[in-house]
Amino acid sequence: MKPLVALTVILSLSAVASNRAFDDWPQWRGLKRDGISAERGLLKTWPAGGPPVAWRATGAGTGYSSFSVAHGRLYTLGARGNTEYLMAYDAATGKKIWEITHGRRFSNDRGDGPRSTPTVDGDRLYTFGASGDMSVVDAATGKVFWKINLLEKFGGSNIQWGLSESPLVLSDRILVSPGARGASIVALNKADGAVLWQSLGDEAGYSSAVLHEAGGIREAIYFTAERALGVDVQTGKLLWSYNDVANRTANIATPIVRGNFVFLSSGYGTGAALLELTPGQNRIAARQVYFTREMRNHHASSVLIGEYLYGFSDHILMAMKFDSGQIAWRDRSVGKGSVVFADDRLYLYSEQGAVGLAEANPTGYREHGRFQIQTGNAPTWSHPVVSNGKLFIRDQDNIYAYDVRQK
Repeated sequence: MKPLVALTVILSLSAVASNRAFDDWPQWRGLKRDGISAERGLLKTWPAGGPPVAWRATGAGTGYSSFSVAHGRLYTLGARGNTEYLMAYDAATGKKIWEITHGRRFSNDRGDGPRSTPTVDGDRLYTFGASGDMSVVDAATGKVFWKINLLEKFGGSNIQWGLSESPLVLSDRILVSPGARGASIVALNKADGAVLWQSLGDEAGYSSAVLHEAGGIREAIYFTAERALGVDVQTGKLLWSYNDVANRTANIATPIVRGNFVFLSSGYGTGAALLELTPGQNRIAARQVYFTREMRNHHASSVLIGEYLYGFSDHILMAMKFDSGQIAWRDRSVGKGSVVFADDRLYLYSEQGAVGLAEANPTGYREHGRFQIQTGNAPTWSHPVVSNGKLFIRDQDNIYAYDVRQK
């Protein structure tokens, strides 16, 4: 090879490599719990029929749990018979690596099985099942370090459609909401499950908490059955609360935080609110910036890209200005579903099995590909994940992995 040609090839390969970045998705809604992947080098347009299938696997069982991805493994929960299972798959091949019994199967008229997503932290996996079983296991082997049923421990009762929270794991503790009287939210020692504190009496919501820091105070923002609130992660002290965005049916969407602003949304005709959080002496003041009947997130949270939120308001996909609540556009898109973001694109997964790719652009809805998977009778409520060049989606027992890398 001539020197000039060789140099050109090397520079071209370097340019391709510099435009690619693949990463793990270690917990619910990704690294920062915001539904955003930092990956680059992904397809901007899908071919007809969708991106190529990398693999397909069965054996996940019944349930709506999504995935965490780390260490080359894909983690999820599922139910078979009367049992809830925790399992790991090889993310490259779809081969099941290990599976352990996790707890009792949750049964319900809106679909049986677990709803939460395991959290990966280092070499351990932290999981909260639909019947209240909290476990810590070895991420590589499934070896159980400890397991506690939190409903039994704190005298709580399950909620109508099953406990759905994905545990928030910090440096030395786990925050989780069994929703018991005097123990709505608890902090457990990561090493052995010992109770560090227990707080409040709210019934559990279906939402998962996010971590926020304001004025040196580290708080976990929760959306319980009754209200949105912040608790000090060290002590469990209530720092602020806000009721107007809560409905009495199911508060599901994860709060979205930027700076000292938090966006909250719920369905069932309720709407959304933006709060400004101002730290004070051992407390935080929450001021409503706006409340809107738009952007009624049901089971799926929005994503905040630039200055705009993109999310499903019931059956309609919307773009809405974060700081004002002004609607930029509405589109039926793939129908009611869930959304995550990676490499300038929205990944959309409808509850009827349609999968779409669209721009995150406030000037209008522009779709760049769509395909359909064959589904069963249950809605496809397991949220999609983009990790290490693959799109992972689930329909109950079936897991699909699609290669979405640019070639």
